[in-house]
Amino acid sequence: MAEPIDCLVIGAGPAGLTAAIYLARFHLAIRLIDAGHSRAALIPRTRNHAGYPGGISGTELLSLMRAQASEFGAQVTEGLVERIERDGDIFIAHLDGDSVAARTVLLATGVVNNPPPIAPEIHDAALARGLLRYCPICDGYEVTDRRVAVIGTRTHGRNEAVFLRMYTKDVTLIAPHDAHALEDGERRELEKMGVRLVDGPCQPLRIDGERMLVPTPEGELAFDSVYPALGSVIRSELAVSLGAEASEDGCLVVDAHQRTTVRGLYAAGDVAKGLDQISHAMGEAGVAATTIRNDLAADVPLLR
Repeated sequence: MAEPIDCLVIGAGPAGLTAAIYLARFHLAIRLIDAGHSRAALIPRTRNHAGYPGGISGTELLSLMRAQASEFGAQVTEGLVERIERDGDIFIAHLDGDSVAARTVLLATGVVNNPPPIAPEIHDAALARGLLRYCPICDGYEVTDRRVAVIGTRTHGRNEAVFLRMYTKDVTLIAPHDAHALEDGERRELEKMGVRLVDGPCQPLRIDGERMLVPTPEGELAFDSVYPALGSVIRSELAVSLGAEASEDGCLVVDAHQRTTVRGLYAAGDVAKGLDQISHAMGEAGVAATTIRNDLAADVPLLR
């Protein structure tokens, strides 16, 4: 096996690419592996990312970040890291019949949103047109005074409906399966705020012109935008398999410098516990990359 590199970055979303830019500019030997499933690529246009008046699409932002990383020699290798093991102080990552040895690993693998019942091709078309949205922090402004549905229940669904209520008076909370599983206090609060409650099950969504149709036991309801509040799958299994601590929902627990509980293993972006925002992920990546550089230098001085 070749000499271990300084850092293996797994994931080429905003966090992974930002970290790669920092690490490459620190003159460290790195590899950047990406499975091609960045959630940022699904964003039709983000308008709350500073520096882009009028907004920028997720794919364009990622393309620009890749180009910037390549200026410093950081290239993205397409592939899937299937598992990581330890050999003393070295990490061995196995991917596509190959293996990479690294002194440190940065996980920037993100999360996967749980979608509502909907055909994949309809899902992607609705997402591109803003009929289906996943991030009210990112784009709640865009549904100001529009007719909005939240598919979800329990505290998660309640929280999303309450958040969106500050943008529009017309919010409907639809249970994904059967009757709403809300606490009495939550139900009273939502009713007081004017949020309509509709029991499920929610049948497969479809597009009708400029509206999204949601079939329910009350009939087919039409909305300008639908927000699924169905949770997500955290891509943290590589770290957890090494013994890294994770929250109940699977987010990796990190310290103030993005270190996980496994020495030499770091995490940044949505896979780590914190705010799921591009700007936040990039900030965490800058912290993580600088920490990696300093931790490596503490073991072996980094001299040219």
